[in-house]
Amino acid sequence: MNKKKLVFLYFIASLVWIYGTNFLIEQFIPSSLIYIVERLKEIFYLLVTGGVIYFFLNKTEELHASQKDEKRLSTLINSMVDFVNFKDGEGRWIEANEFGLQLFQLEGVDFRGKKDSELAEYTDFYADALRYCEISDEETWKNGKVTHCEEILPVPDGSTRIFDTIKVPLFHDDGSRQGLVIIGRDITDRKNMARQLAESQQQYKSLFEFNPDIVYMLDLNGVITNLNPQFELTTGYKPDVFIGKNIAGFIPENRKKEVLKVISTVLTDKKTCIYEIDFPHANGSFITIHCTSLPIVVDGQIAGIIGYGRDVTTLRQTEERLRRTEKLSVVGELSASVAHEIRNPLTSLKGFVQILQVEDEKHQYYYQIMLDELNRINHIVGELLLLAKPQHLKYIKADIQKILFDVISLLSTEASLYNVQINYSFPNKELWIECEPNQLKQLFINLIKNAIEASNKGGSIWITLGPLDTDRISITVKDNGCGISKERLTRIGEPFYSSKEKGTGLGLTVSFKIVESHNGTIQFDSEINQGTSVHIELPVQQGRTTADVHSKKYAV
Repeated sequence: MNKKKLVFLYFIASLVWIYGTNFLIEQFIPSSLIYIVERLKEIFYLLVTGGVIYFFLNKTEELHASQKDEKRLSTLINSMVDFVNFKDGEGRWIEANEFGLQLFQLEGVDFRGKKDSELAEYTDFYADALRYCEISDEETWKNGKVTHCEEILPVPDGSTRIFDTIKVPLFHDDGSRQGLVIIGRDITDRKNMARQLAESQQQYKSLFEFNPDIVYMLDLNGVITNLNPQFELTTGYKPDVFIGKNIAGFIPENRKKEVLKVISTVLTDKKTCIYEIDFPHANGSFITIHCTSLPIVVDGQIAGIIGYGRDVTTLRQTEERLRRTEKLSVVGELSASVAHEIRNPLTSLKGFVQILQVEDEKHQYYYQIMLDELNRINHIVGELLLLAKPQHLKYIKADIQKILFDVISLLSTEASLYNVQINYSFPNKELWIECEPNQLKQLFINLIKNAIEASNKGGSIWITLGPLDTDRISITVKDNGCGISKERLTRIGEPFYSSKEKGTGLGLTVSFKIVESHNGTIQFDSEINQGTSVHIELPVQQGRTTADVHSKKYAV
């Protein structure tokens, strides 16, 4: 084959090898293995190249007189994009390509036959670097094998360049030194890119793993591909339980259509969407998560969704409490003015009806109805006043059993009218607590009356009392009546909200206020047509507990 063609083919093959392998590595090799594969590729390339160069070097020595072969070798090494240097067994330079001469500022210098320390006299800037080359070469000779290392060379502009250097020692058959092939590739840009990639990956990892919010990733089909550790802290579930599963399986049915539409919007419109979902917690409750979803765009194409979720359950509950408190405040102001305006004429009307009742025996039935209705109005006015102003309670020691017995005795007649049986279970010993007895009576009257009215004919009510521990007692009022819907449970206790035809909507509002004023808690559990249970916890002594003063919880 023509020698010019051979050189040309070698040059083309080198370019194809360099750029072709780089392309294949970027496309098919995982990022964690790129560095190792590139090193192996370079060693293989350098070994092959060194072998080729060594072949031509031998040819050059054999045909030293042939200027044609020398030109071929010069063309070969000058066509390489790496620094190439050939030394004899004594460390004297035999050949170097133009890139190497420019690198060490040796252009125009007659380098052949000179050692590194001698060439150091021609360049002040690289003098120390050339002298160190002799030390490094000697280590390669002692090792007796191919040496691979990274060397940092200063550049006159103040920066540095990193070279991946291969040194191949060549020996005669008798073991004596024949020559040294040195090939160095400038890998500064690649090292900088690798460093930037590593920094970017570390930043991403830190942002993902240590984010105070939930970070989630979905593919185009809505399958969860990744979750950060905050997911377990927020929901109680390990990420592995959800990774690989479709998000549609964990969204409540009443919100599924809405959330899936939002996800579809992110994928089709490439825009950020914000929404909230109720997500099941490992403890069986639901938490409210505020989600921000945005598309993952790679090379202009959407590859999935990344999103952030923040637990706003406490915030939403606080907002709801503030809303209720504000509403109660408005109701209180209205109640105060209305109650005072009603009570004065009410007293007069009641007095005149009582006088008429004494003087007119013929219409006693009508007078009694009028008195009953006036008393009912007076009772409503009393409830309004209870909501309108803070109550300065005077706590006294009272037997909670006696209070409950009095209420049960009072309401037993009404229960009989509804054909409802009241059952109770109290401990054998007395339970004394610090309380305002009249308010607790009103609380129990409201709850037991509601249970009676909610029960079907022939129904039953169960009242249980017992100590929770040394500091708190528990009272439960349970019926097997019509129950309360989930929607009504969320509004129970709101002023003027009532499902009764003649109800004022103030009874449970007052009840909550009484429980709150006693630093207790009240919880409603109910199912439609299964009945309702009201659980009350009260401290034995006031001022010694840190109970949640918010007096309503739900467990549906």
